[in-house]
Amino acid sequence: MSNASIYDTPEYESLRDQIARFIAKEVEPHAAAWEEQGFVPRDVLKRMGAAGLFGLMYEEKYGGADSDAMTNLVFAEALSQSTFAGFIITVLVHTDMASPHLHHAGNPAQKEKYMKKVIAGELITAVGITEPGAGSDVAGIRSTAKRDGDDWVINGTKMFITNGVHADLYFVAAKTGPGKRDISMFIVEKGTPGFTVGRALKKTGWLSSDTAELIFDNVRIPAWNLLGEEGKGFYSVMKNFQTERIALGAMAVGHCQQALKLTIDYVRQRQAFGGPLWDQQVIRQRLAMLDAKTRAARAFMYHCAWRVTQGHDIVQDVSMLKALTGELVNEVVQTCQQFHGGMGFIRETAIERLWRDARVLAIGGGATEVMLEEVAKRY
Repeated sequence: MSNASIYDTPEYESLRDQIARFIAKEVEPHAAAWEEQGFVPRDVLKRMGAAGLFGLMYEEKYGGADSDAMTNLVFAEALSQSTFAGFIITVLVHTDMASPHLHHAGNPAQKEKYMKKVIAGELITAVGITEPGAGSDVAGIRSTAKRDGDDWVINGTKMFITNGVHADLYFVAAKTGPGKRDISMFIVEKGTPGFTVGRALKKTGWLSSDTAELIFDNVRIPAWNLLGEEGKGFYSVMKNFQTERIALGAMAVGHCQQALKLTIDYVRQRQAFGGPLWDQQVIRQRLAMLDAKTRAARAFMYHCAWRVTQGHDIVQDVSMLKALTGELVNEVVQTCQQFHGGMGFIRETAIERLWRDARVLAIGGGATEVMLEEVAKRY
């Protein structure tokens, strides 16, 4: 299955090769242990930072590469060739979902304080938006931040926060006014009095990703920690969803590619009814169609990233991409698991892990139904 496309460059191929080598050496042989412990070791993340992989879209003066959305997509897709989605999402939350809030809205002093360490992997980031009663409905959040002299005081609870247990720096959304969209973003450091990790959440998949409930009980932070303009946080979150949803699309496409590769190899070897499973026409044709759908989704994904580089508003396209790939990856991995037979239901096989990990891609970062409404209301 060739990756060549009109969007490719030698630089992109070099980046893919670099990440493939990192995954082969640093991730695949060790990540089963991370699944047991429930998080990715910090030294692995620091090595990625040292390799220059955490700041592709960020300013050179902080150690970034000043690249564009296409380069970022190449990174996300290459990373998503790992069969351990818990590792992938740990990294992508840091690079594509949390730290972009600092990049887009941070003032020079805030960037000076944090950005170099974020890019180096010395500070790992998380974003606190989702709550027990508000996920895709960002305007429904109930956490509050009230101004008190030279401080803000935050109260509330966040839920399902990826990197929530082990992050150092959190970008937190809270209501700062009476309107539904009167939301602001704040920088909260781990260890701030009143800020605690309520509990680590046990999940069906993404086992090497730490996910937590966060509790804010009269958390007092300096006014300096307001990220961007007061009351503009809703729009910051909406803007960042474009990057986040392309990254999640890349995860889905990467899972499809890996599941198909594993399954084509497996059915060529697995003997049944007097020959390899590959001899069964229904098997060959089903895999061929799923590969066709995957390649089509991948082409659309690259087109979306290209349109970002051209400055287009692509909320409709990205919502469509997220819905499409979130559903497709579940179709692909479930079929591939089916073709593995009983072996596909055994823990510690890559296909079983992909099957578990893929399920959330139709839920997290914007559920399919929410995404399709975003598409429909823009016709």
